[in-house]
Amino acid sequence: MRVLIADDHDLLRDTLISFMSAEVGMDAIAACDLEHALVCIEKQGPFDLVLLDYAMPGMNGLEGLKRVMALGSEHRVALMSGLAPREIAEEVLALGAAGFLPKTLPAKRLVNAVRFMAMGEQYAPVDFMTAETETPEMHPLAGKLSQRELQMLEGLCAGKSNKEIARDLGLTEPTIKLHMKTLYRKLGAHNRTQAALIAKEAGIF
Repeated sequence: MRVLIADDHDLLRDTLISFMSAEVGMDAIAACDLEHALVCIEKQGPFDLVLLDYAMPGMNGLEGLKRVMALGSEHRVALMSGLAPREIAEEVLALGAAGFLPKTLPAKRLVNAVRFMAMGEQYAPVDFMTAETETPEMHPLAGKLSQRELQMLEGLCAGKSNKEIARDLGLTEPTIKLHMKTLYRKLGAHNRTQAALIAKEAGIF
């Protein structure tokens, strides 16, 4: 079984490669972004499964997944993410991808899921797909914000730059800047630092 793992986070990618390569009958190959993955598919394919990180460079939301799936049916394609919500996972499955893997999945479950998908099945963790999503009403201040603004505020509180937040959400930097202005206004903040402090004091993140 040959698996291509495409992720721009070196530690996570190398850990997955090492873990999967140690499995009997499994050969794992690494790529650092979408363009690298496309080159690997062209020169080293076909693969039984291509596993793409949702937020890595070149993905542009689900467009990267669609590009790889359009290459043909000789390999199956799945998405993994530590950020994408259940709605994205549902869209991934609706597109006919092999599955969706949260990065919080334990290593053994992840390997079993990879085997399952490589054999032709579609996979998504039941606990992730059926989990109750936290509603903004739990925090009065969060109730003023849209889901997109909450996602951006989470990235801001994590110390991420506009560029990093744009990449994580599959948006452009100018779009993020526009959303940030609205976010500041709703929070009554003048800058990023103040917005993060307000969010943390309110217990949102």
